[in-house]
Amino acid sequence: MSKEVLNELREKITATDSQLLSLIAKRQTLTAKVAETKVKHQISVRDKSREEQLLLRLIKQGQECGLDPHFITKLFQVIIEDSVLQQQSLLHEWANPDSRLQINRVAFLGKKGSYSYLATQKYFSRRPGDLVEIGCNSFAQIIDKVEKNEADFAVLPIENTSSGSINEVFDQLQHTRLNIVGELTHPIEHSLLVHEGVRLEDIKTVYTHPQVFAQCSHFLAGLGNIEVKTCDSTADAMVKVGELSAPNAAAIGSAESGHLYGLKAIKSDLANQKENHSRFIVVASQSIKVPLQVPAKTTVIMSTVQSPGALCDALTVLKNNNINMTKLESRPINGNPWEEMFYVDMLGNIEDGPMQLAFETLRGMTRYFKVLGCYPVEEISPTRIAASQALTEAQKE
Repeated sequence: MSKEVLNELREKITATDSQLLSLIAKRQTLTAKVAETKVKHQISVRDKSREEQLLLRLIKQGQECGLDPHFITKLFQVIIEDSVLQQQSLLHEWANPDSRLQINRVAFLGKKGSYSYLATQKYFSRRPGDLVEIGCNSFAQIIDKVEKNEADFAVLPIENTSSGSINEVFDQLQHTRLNIVGELTHPIEHSLLVHEGVRLEDIKTVYTHPQVFAQCSHFLAGLGNIEVKTCDSTADAMVKVGELSAPNAAAIGSAESGHLYGLKAIKSDLANQKENHSRFIVVASQSIKVPLQVPAKTTVIMSTVQSPGALCDALTVLKNNNINMTKLESRPINGNPWEEMFYVDMLGNIEDGPMQLAFETLRGMTRYFKVLGCYPVEEISPTRIAASQALTEAQKE
């Protein structure tokens, strides 16, 4: 194939890509109109049955065009997820008109390139207004920034699929007046980052955050006799190695962020669990209203009376009101030896009747009860259809 023919084909691909972008933008405009209609008629954001039928029809049309069903499925799962998140974002804006800011000042852990920084970028990419990044050295400093009105929001990691709950954040939530207004789950992809030319066998010192050390303990143990030095964040670890310019030092962090500090990845997928994700919460001074059409999660903290079965009785209240609990975490109460504060995540909107009944009952049977926040669920489960269902639909033709 001559160079001229290749260039001509590439130009046609570029033109086709531009058409695809225009069509995607048109689809998003229609999605906004759908969201407006759902607000007027109190219709839920997701209609799983319609999504499944849509996916089946698209797979069938794609096959007629010679496209692979798996490719069609992956492509439109992403498009449907984006549509759902866009609709939820629009509904949130309309339900909370005073929350729209021209500038979003957001505090997070670490410098540019930390996982909290990446999560902040991801979450606020869907929010209106410019983003002002405020990197902090500790969770206490992050919360303090919002409490003193030096930041509008804070992004805090709350748990990880590999290393578990981040207890320090739970302890901070025990004493703050801030409200949880959002959440997101972000994939954590740990890589070993070094200067150009450094080999794996050269490494003597690894810089990392304590949580990352726990998540990558198997890999680090396999390196043998190395020194692990902890830093306040993954970004601080990258900064340290970047400044050292040492031929035997490495940092663990995001390969994408490593480029910001002149570092390259020589080993990836370091986590003990390959499916490694962190859940982050977003907190602010004011609570928000979540439209009933949007799937919601509510987080509370409570302490029960010191009697046998007290916690079980409290959780039975949720069961009796058909409320699904998704997380239960206990933390010691400072100054009260052997007493625990319980953090409970549950699916549901605080304005739902069953949730209100449950909370009224819990307030009457617990020593302390506080709602930390009601916020949209942003972990969108992908639309799925069984392979047998797709095959059956194809055979109908």
